[in-house]
Amino acid sequence: MKPVLLVIAHGSRDPRHAATVHALVRRVRSLRPDVRVETGFLDFNIPSVRGVLESLAAEGVRDVVALPLLLTRAFHAKADIPAVLRDAPPQLRIRQADVLGPSPLLLSALERRLYEAGLSPADKSSTGVVLASAGSTDPEAIAVIAEIAREWRHTGWCAVRPAFASASLPRTEDAVRELRALGCERVAVAPYVLAPGFLPDRIARGAAEADVLAEVLGAAPEVAGLVLSRFRAAAADVPLTRIA
Repeated sequence: MKPVLLVIAHGSRDPRHAATVHALVRRVRSLRPDVRVETGFLDFNIPSVRGVLESLAAEGVRDVVALPLLLTRAFHAKADIPAVLRDAPPQLRIRQADVLGPSPLLLSALERRLYEAGLSPADKSSTGVVLASAGSTDPEAIAVIAEIAREWRHTGWCAVRPAFASASLPRTEDAVRELRALGCERVAVAPYVLAPGFLPDRIARGAAEADVLAEVLGAAPEVAGLVLSRFRAAAADVPLTRIA
């Protein structure tokens, strides 16, 4: 029997966050109707991760792949999620899948959102892009965002600069001004976030002087495909073992 895929989202007081997570999960289910997909939240929303795990155990489920709906391997992936999984009912065998980023599929999703916002592939060489993430105090996560920006620049954009809504600098508005100063014909902001909320709204405010603001990644098909890719990789690493 295939393991259950438990998608673990951060959660937010903003109702748009949970709505976007559920839309993404629905797309994942549509791609793999043979896989049971459940959603749990770390905070603010229900069902909680703990509650979902207890329900699965009560049903007799034994194998679970827990997938962090996160773009970088920062504190939540390194500490919060493993702690919750360690407290799961003992009869569950749980494998924690990798976080979603970095991945070429996420770059494809970012470009999809930029094109949906009005750009075209012909605009790349004259457009500077701000890769705007939520930010983190984890230096590994910050380094990953900077590396993604460097790699993305090599796909044909005029320039790509990382920016952060919290914890790190530069802010989105500063990166927009830097790209203007470089002489880019237009400036676009690509939020490297999965769902709306407080920090994505801060990114949007910082994009006030940009020409284009893309939507969050949300339920982009590339993101749904990546969720399943991470699931397959974790499920293939059998036998599933309990998080120690």
